[in-house]
Amino acid sequence: MDRDVAVVIGIGGMGRAIAGRIGSGRSILLADFDEAALTAVAGQLRDAGHLVTARVVDVADRESVRSLADAAAALGPVTHLAHTAGLSPTQATADRILRVDLAGVAYVLDEFARVIAPGGAGVVVASMAAHMSSAHFAEHDRALATTPAERLLALPFLSSDEPIHPTVAYALAKHANVLRVRAAAGAWGARGARVNSISPGVISTPMGQQELDGTTGEHMRAMVRMSATGRLGTPDDIAAATAFLLDPQASFVTGTDLLVDGGVVAAVRALAFAE
Repeated sequence: MDRDVAVVIGIGGMGRAIAGRIGSGRSILLADFDEAALTAVAGQLRDAGHLVTARVVDVADRESVRSLADAAAALGPVTHLAHTAGLSPTQATADRILRVDLAGVAYVLDEFARVIAPGGAGVVVASMAAHMSSAHFAEHDRALATTPAERLLALPFLSSDEPIHPTVAYALAKHANVLRVRAAAGAWGARGARVNSISPGVISTPMGQQELDGTTGEHMRAMVRMSATGRLGTPDDIAAATAFLLDPQASFVTGTDLLVDGGVVAAVRALAFAE
């Protein structure tokens, strides 16, 4: 009998934690752009007793994502999808961020809607930046939510001659992720499946550390200090939230975003109300 298949795209700190959390008793299809890192993480999971298939993917390339979805379906019923791959403002240009974090998510939502099994579920990792910046992009919400994936990057406000700062590109992409997940819930529901997003706060991963060491690092630390928990998040915090949303116990939850930020957004909004 085929094992259920859990697909984890992105092998950073959150992806590794999620794979370890949801992989027991399932076939794990682990995917990433970095073949060397992918091979290493797949080996670590196999050493821990998991059944793992590794596959290189470029989420900015629709054909690559389609091939990944088909490979997942060939392994067995695709019941779990966690899409964690993304680039931060310190890692890439605005153009590359939009290709990976915006178009890449749209491709994953479309292609896995074809193969997700009835009763299955998906989670897309967005960011608390989506909640911090939503008002700035509200006039573009309809276009970001409903434009066909292959035409997203040609939207006038993304393809103008005026350059976009990487931080703005990142916030816009993550805001769009939340919108795209909401819009995709119907197509996933038609297959008897669910899809949600998670918006992490400042998480202690290599990517998170790069941001803390960058130009916005002190601002991020200040937000953490003023939050209700007063600490950085861990990959396990995100893995636990993902496991809940992918589990049948969350069968009435779809098309929504779960903010997992230790209370940062709540603190920022409370401060704004007090002013």
